[in-house]
Amino acid sequence: MTSDSKTSDKPEQPVIDMAELGARIAQRRAELGILDLPRNSGKHRTASKRALLAAIEAAGGKW
Repeated sequence: MTSDSKTSDKPEQPVIDMAELGARIAQRRAELGILDLPRNSGKHRTASKRALLAAIEAAGGKW
């Protein structure tokens, strides 16, 4: 047994630069004319989700 055991034999995935990804997505949306996506209407939220969002708003947060 070796002390250098790995949890997976899969090759490492490349690290995603989130700032670069965001810029690429913004550029693609602009190219397609999709500037603002509509927000979810929330018609099908569970009572617990509604309570969580109300608590976040009451604490001064914006979801």
